[in-house]
Amino acid sequence: MTQPDSGRPIEILLVEDNPGDARLTLEALAEGKVRNRLTVVADGIEALELLRRDGVTRPDVILLDLNLPKKDGREVLEEIKNDPELKQIPVVILTTSSADEDIIRTYDSHANCYITKPVDFGQFIRVVRSIEDFWLNVVKLPSSAQRAA
Repeated sequence: MTQPDSGRPIEILLVEDNPGDARLTLEALAEGKVRNRLTVVADGIEALELLRRDGVTRPDVILLDLNLPKKDGREVLEEIKNDPELKQIPVVILTTSSADEDIIRTYDSHANCYITKPVDFGQFIRVVRSIEDFWLNVVKLPSSAQRAA
């Protein structure tokens, strides 16, 4: 995959309220193959405000936890996928929940994939790197200009 808007870093929005998981994700992505810029927000309301703020570069991919304060990830996903300005942004669910109802609900709400966070440190790093490899190296993402059209 070529990076959107040729040469600029991939924009990643991580919506994660656990500082440890956010730090591990940042470390795993920092060591990755793709130049990226990670923005971290800790709750669903902050995520939606950022996504809808004028003048802010929209992310190329969103990593979304489900169990968030203020507005949970399920609601955030639904709002993103029902918003014509945001719905094309791929949303990767990255959460501790392995409940069938969460998996079904998020896919029904048009999540692009669902990943249960491993509890093991090494496995967590491998999962984040596999997300990076697939979503940032294999998949062709629409550029910001293509999404705006």
